[in-house]
Amino acid sequence: MADTHAKHHDYHLVNPSPWPVAASVAAFIMAVGAIAWMRTHVDGEGVLGVKGPWLFAVGGFAVLAAAWAWWIDVIREANQGFQTPVVQLHLRYGMILFIASEVMFFVAWFWAYFDAALFPAGVHELMNNPGQIVGLVARDELFGGHWPPAAVDPTSAIVPGYFKHTFDPWGLPLVNTLILLTSGCTVTWAHHALLKNDRRGLVIGLILTVLLGLSFTALQALEYSHAAFSFPGHSYGATFFMATGFHGFHVIVGTIFLAVCLIRAMRGAFTPQQHFGFEAAAWYWHFVDVVWLFLFACIYVWGAGAIPAGAE
Repeated sequence: MADTHAKHHDYHLVNPSPWPVAASVAAFIMAVGAIAWMRTHVDGEGVLGVKGPWLFAVGGFAVLAAAWAWWIDVIREANQGFQTPVVQLHLRYGMILFIASEVMFFVAWFWAYFDAALFPAGVHELMNNPGQIVGLVARDELFGGHWPPAAVDPTSAIVPGYFKHTFDPWGLPLVNTLILLTSGCTVTWAHHALLKNDRRGLVIGLILTVLLGLSFTALQALEYSHAAFSFPGHSYGATFFMATGFHGFHVIVGTIFLAVCLIRAMRGAFTPQQHFGFEAAAWYWHFVDVVWLFLFACIYVWGAGAIPAGAE
């Protein structure tokens, strides 16, 4: 009887879990809430009589709660020996595929940016606030026939947004680049410390990485506050803020990911042989670093224009 529950295989057979179904229902509620929120913003009618962001907030909270409970179970399963080497390999495959999907997500924003940057004399669709196409206009009129675009006054009849000049890439953007490159070094240091069972080095490396991630987010918020172009109404601002803004969101997610790993490491979790949770966080962080290098090189440096003297 002692061997009744013993594992004689390498596969991931665990007790049935309610969390996949709960997370799916919560995600559906959040999606319906998002649609209702956007419809309410546009025409005030909402969806199925639902108005406002409260349904989205309920769904979002439910998603976080389901994820929290699910990941606790995953950690418990790892501690109970369910995550065999074969299971860990499959988890790595899953993380690789997730990062690949994230790469394609950012490809869309780079595509939008380069479409405008490489073809500034094409045709552009004009939309009103509800997102309806109200006409076509030659990009020469929008961008001045070149990229970065020509300066546009906020009162322009053609463009409802405004554009004065781009950011100086050798100011805050360069500082943020150095911060992220340094954070990549510190998380690698933490990983190597873990492989050598150096708990102190692991904790110090993670603390430094989390602090650097928080610093990046704070400096990016400061940078946004000095932007000389608008988000709505202008293609440069739209593509810039969507690309760098989603990257900033990924930095916040990665910082939380690493902060959780830090808390677990301080409580004695992870061993040199079993530490997929930390390894996944490190992979995700390196992905964030690489995306920023492309953003810095393509949008900040390659796409930089003349910066007026005395401009912030």
